[in-house]
Amino acid sequence: MNTSGPVDQGLRLIPFRGLRYVPERVGSLAAVTSPPYDVVVRPDGLHHLESADPHNIVRLILPQADTARDRHRQAADTLDRWLAEGVIAPDPDPVLYVYEQRNDEILQRGLIGALALSPAAEGIVLPHEDVMDDVVADRAELMRTTGAHLEPLLLTYRGDGGTPTGAGAVIDRTVLREPLLATTTEDGFRHRLWAVTDPSDRREIETDLARHQALIADGHHRWATYLRLQREQSAPGPWDYGLVLLVDTARHPLQVRAIHRLLRGLPVSRALKALTGHFRVQRVEGPLPRALDALAEAAAAGNAFLLAGDGGFHLVDRPDPALLARTVRADRPDAWRTLDATVLHSALLDEVWRIPDAPEHIGYIHDTAAAIEQAERLDATAVLMHPVREEVVRDLARQGVTMPRKSTSFGPKPATGLVMRSLALD
Repeated sequence: MNTSGPVDQGLRLIPFRGLRYVPERVGSLAAVTSPPYDVVVRPDGLHHLESADPHNIVRLILPQADTARDRHRQAADTLDRWLAEGVIAPDPDPVLYVYEQRNDEILQRGLIGALALSPAAEGIVLPHEDVMDDVVADRAELMRTTGAHLEPLLLTYRGDGGTPTGAGAVIDRTVLREPLLATTTEDGFRHRLWAVTDPSDRREIETDLARHQALIADGHHRWATYLRLQREQSAPGPWDYGLVLLVDTARHPLQVRAIHRLLRGLPVSRALKALTGHFRVQRVEGPLPRALDALAEAAAAGNAFLLAGDGGFHLVDRPDPALLARTVRADRPDAWRTLDATVLHSALLDEVWRIPDAPEHIGYIHDTAAAIEQAERLDATAVLMHPVREEVVRDLARQGVTMPRKSTSFGPKPATGLVMRSLALD
């Protein structure tokens, strides 16, 4: 997506002394990594990661204790202990990092560094989703207590394409060298990391990025957390920057996936009964890939959802125009008014099902099969969503219009645990 529009100043990515696991002190680098905190399927995924290695990063990003205060203090104590024991160590000098993710189908390369923070109004970093205040508050307290950025956000910008220049040329030269680390995680992705140490390379990156603006692809809550913590400071310092991975989507297009909803306390039978007169409901045949094909076909013609949780699949589409006119805000662009997530939250959750948008009522799950499994186990309803097209995300972000929270999942996401940032070292 082209995010190189008119801005007073562009992206400023500075080097930092990354915190990294010491390979000799852990079972394997793969065993100490994790997906981003909000992608971990709890509790099964959390327990799996905790048992993979006693030093798995999940003990820092999702610490377990009875109270929030105890969780955050536990994460800080664990980080301090691992640093003291030499399990994690800072790199000797501030650097930018080239990060590569690759599997049999995807190659993604980008730059990890500390990005100068800016509010959305400045048009340098564009959010496209709303955030939940309680999640931002929790992440803020975790960052305050640990004094660290534990996982990079995923941001995208669009280079010029064609023969690589600027940051792209530096990345291409850098990956010809031996990496700092290489590992393969259990999802089949191979990860490699390099340090960019040459001052001329860093100047070339700085000059190039200054021409661009970025879209937050993944990490809206953490970006909002960065901004909140920056506002708390009385003087310039390390809180003015946030740990990010920047990917040029002209070279490495991202995949866009949906994030599904788990409606706790709402059995499928009750959900379907309430839809009478508001939506068309059809039972569709499985297995899951076949049902998702039916969802994709219906979504091409308008709003559509797939309900699961009772052992079957139910296609919900063709909303009543009068319902939409009554429930969807009229002061937003048509592209926003017709989003599946807009219709789901405004018409279904708020009006038809009357479900509060709170963690005890609604779960947000990236993995389709996991959403169905949890719904069946809890006698709940999984609402399976169809992905939003990237150009819709781009256009709304440029207009300054945010989508409903958890509308999209861009990927591949960076593995958590390969490089972290201590604010005490900057």
